[in-house]
Parts: sequence; C-alpha cells; structure tokens
Amino acid sequence: MAGTSGYFDAASTEPPHPAARAALLDALDSGWADPARLYGTARGARILLDRARARVANVLGVRPDEVSFTSSGTQAVHLAVLGGLRARRRAGSHLVVSAVEHSSVLHAAELHEQDGGEVTFVGVDRTGRVDPAEFAAALRPDTALACLQSANHEVGTLQPVAEVAEHCRAAGVPLCTDAAQSLGRAAVPAGWSLLAGSAHKWGGPAGVGVLAIRKGTRWRSPLPADERGARRVPGFENVPAAAAAAAALEARHLDMAADAERLSALVARIRAEVPRAVPDVEVIGDPVRRLPHLVTFSCLYVEGEALLTELDRLGFAVSSGSSCTADTLRPSHVLEAMGVITHGNVRVSLPRDAEAADVERFLAVLPGTVARLRADLGATPQ
Repeated sequence: MAGTSGYFDAASTEPPHPAARAALLDALDSGWADPARLYGTARGARILLDRARARVANVLGVRPDEVSFTSSGTQAVHLAVLGGLRARRRAGSHLVVSAVEHSSVLHAAELHEQDGGEVTFVGVDRTGRVDPAEFAAALRPDTALACLQSANHEVGTLQPVAEVAEHCRAAGVPLCTDAAQSLGRAAVPAGWSLLAGSAHKWGGPAGVGVLAIRKGTRWRSPLPADERGARRVPGFENVPAAAAAAAALEARHLDMAADAERLSALVARIRAEVPRAVPDVEVIGDPVRRLPHLVTFSCLYVEGEALLTELDRLGFAVSSGSSCTADTLRPSHVLEAMGVITHGNVRVSLPRDAEAADVERFLAVLPGTVARLRADLGATPQ
C-alpha cells in the first residue's frame, strides 16, 4: 500500500502529521538534554517541554500546570482513574463507569474491584450512548469517581459528557474522561475533572499520552514517589516526543472544522451506500452525534477476521470490534452492551488525508468481497 491510500484504521493510530515530524526532528537536536538540570542545553530542553505543555493546555482549555505527559494514553487513563480513586478513599470506594469504556478504563476498574472497591456499570442504548439520567442514578454518597469517555472507540458515538458532568458536580463526584478518540477531531467536552489522551490517535508519535487534572480535583499518584513530572508521572521526560505530540494536536485542532466537514461527508457516503449495496448489514452507532471520521457496520453470515484479511489483500486496512481471539473467544464488549450484531464487524476510520476516490474504491470492492466469503461458508442472505 503506497502512502496512506486505503488506510482506514485511524481510530487505532493516525498516520504521522507533518507538523509532528518536523517538531520531532527539530527537538531531537535541541531537546535531548535533561530538562531538570540548570545548564544551558538543559534549560533549552525545559523550554521545549514547557512550550509543548502550554500548547496542549491551550487546546484543552486548561492551565499548563494542569497538563502532564505520560508514556501512553493507557498510562494516562490508569493514572487518572487509580489516582482519582486513591485520593478519595475517605469519600468511598464506589466507582461508576459506562459499559462501553475502553479496555484501559475497564482494567483499572477490575483492579479496583480486586482491591475491595465496588464498580457500577451504566448501560447504553442501541446507538452506544449513555442516558445522563441513568448515569446520575448510579451515583451514590460513597461514589469516589465516575468515568465516561468522550466518544466511543469502536462505533464513534459521542457521549453526553457535559450533561453527565453536571450530575457529577451536583453529587460532588469528579468525572474522568477518556478523550483519546476525540482530541483533534471534535470539540473538547466541558465539565470533566480528569482527562486522558493519546498522541498517536491525532498524528503525534506513539508512546506519548496526556493527563490533565483540573485544579481543585483531588488526585494522588498510585505509583511510587518520583521527583519528576510534577510528582504525577515518574521517569525522564521524552521531550522530543512531547514537542511532536503538541505540534500535531495544535495543527489538528486548527484544521478540525474543515477536516470534520470533509470526513463526515465521506463517512455519510459509506453509511448510506453499504446497506444499499450489501444485503443483511447493520450500520452501528449514532448517525448524527458521532465522530466525523468513523463508521462501523456488521455483516451477517461473514466472519469478521476473514473479511478483514480479504480487504487487506485488496489494499484496505480496516479493523473490527468483534474479532474473537483464541485466548478469549469473546466478541466486543461494546457491541454486546449495545445489543447489536457482533459478527462480521468492520470499523472504518478515515485518516485526515483520506480521499473520496479511496472511499469509492472501497465501496466498489466490498459487496463482491462479502458475497464471496458468504458463498465460501455456504450462507445465503435473506
């Protein structure tokens, strides 16, 4: 596959943004020194790090000292959730999360349960969206923390973060938001107390996460004490990667409106054409309140992994939320929670430079591909 033509898996990782590449190369030469030291080269590295933090803070609408860089989006989520719970032990040990959160949130919740905490999972409707009133009803006097993603990573549905945040505020409960899928693609939701992001999702380098903790939010690191990272994130800061991540986020944010309009039109084309051209297909997720670049559909009588493999052979990189793995033999927890078809699932997520011609080529090969795979299984669509 030449370049990113046919690469439709931006929800997993976005191709590197030119701004990130330029910032990374520059910072490799000027930002390699220890930013904690006082000599000239170290001060230069510190300036780069502080500038990167300020650029991210500007996009998030927070103060620079509320932003930390982590080693990944997953680490940012774990620090946010576990640190938020640890700081509010006196308030209680009850955690509320939506049933469609990313696995990083669910794994943190699982650890919390193993340590004696209690977790309540709030369900979603068939579009994958939580009901703010139902979420509010799950909050209790002993609730220490609540978690709600900004947008679903498998189906693209935007969550009512601002509405849920109002309920959390009234109950005195901080809200942790995993915004990995939406940063740089949609407006930053209002009302959260802790927020996590992942740079490679918006075209920055892999291995960089963002953790934002608003002033006044109680938080205590679940890790051993460390003098670096404002005592939030231990270890030597990756200054070049942080600079690249900030440059990419800033660039994506500036182009967000134009990119969203163009990509949303391409996704609308896929949402309309796939069920018309392929029998027995269910398009999944909210058709309106969604991320602009992502669409998911499930095909009856087709194995998801076989469909992905065949599309890859034809030059298209897509993913699936329903691929069962040998160790779990379990379909996607998101699709199960939504009550939709969990087999033959395809997630198409367009990178910022996706072209209409690539989408049309995908739509041209998909019907025949599904038909061949159904024939191989001896399946006949109704």
